Amino acid sequence: MSKGADTRREIVRHGVTTAYQVGLRGLTIGKLAMVSDMSKSGLFAHFQSKESLQLAVLNEARTEFIDTVVRPALAAPRGEPRVRELFERWLECGLNRMPGGCLFVKAATELDEDDGPVRDQLAQDHRDLLDTLAHVFRTGIAEGRFRDDADPDQFATELDGIMLGFYHSHRLLRDESAEVRARRAFERLLDTYRPDADAGAARPDPRDATSPSIR
Repeated sequence: MSKGADTRREIVRHGVTTAYQVGLRGLTIGKLAMVSDMSKSGLFAHFQSKESLQLAVLNEARTEFIDTVVRPALAAPRGEPRVRELFERWLECGLNRMPGGCLFVKAATELDEDDGPVRDQLAQDHRDLLDTLAHVFRTGIAEGRFRDDADPDQFATELDGIMLGFYHSHRLLRDESAEVRARRAFERLLDTYRPDADAGAARPDPRDATSPSIR
């Protein structure tokens, strides 16, 4: 990677963190210049417009989320281990307040009434996430790990709902039980989709002190 590309990537990373703090709509070339120790003219040479900067920041946030959550989960065995790995990494992302992941939740309510390329890209990113969740679940069905009559799109919607509820409780309400409740909801979701033969299989209790936690 060239020095210019390295510089641009570092600027965009600052942009992700800044957007997480001030909102994607509040991210401007002027605002980013204040936090990155670069001149407005220097940043303008890289991005040309506020919209171009916001799209670059969304792209960086998406890459960060994929590298931290999605790609490692896909390395796990198909079925419940892969779904569980994805959930654990996604939960850790929220508990650590990883800007690249949390930005998508914040921006979703910020831009839902907007029009234009930034809102369109954000909506597509959310659709892509749902498609990824459905695909991960679908491969589990193919392996016989989940009920063969299960709807992957419904599973994706329900898991996404659990995580949105977790973000709301953890970040806005500062509910100390947000993680435990998210884990309980996740286990109940898996119970719904396990084959009958596996319905009574032992599984981790989120109330157990040995349950994974990064706090």
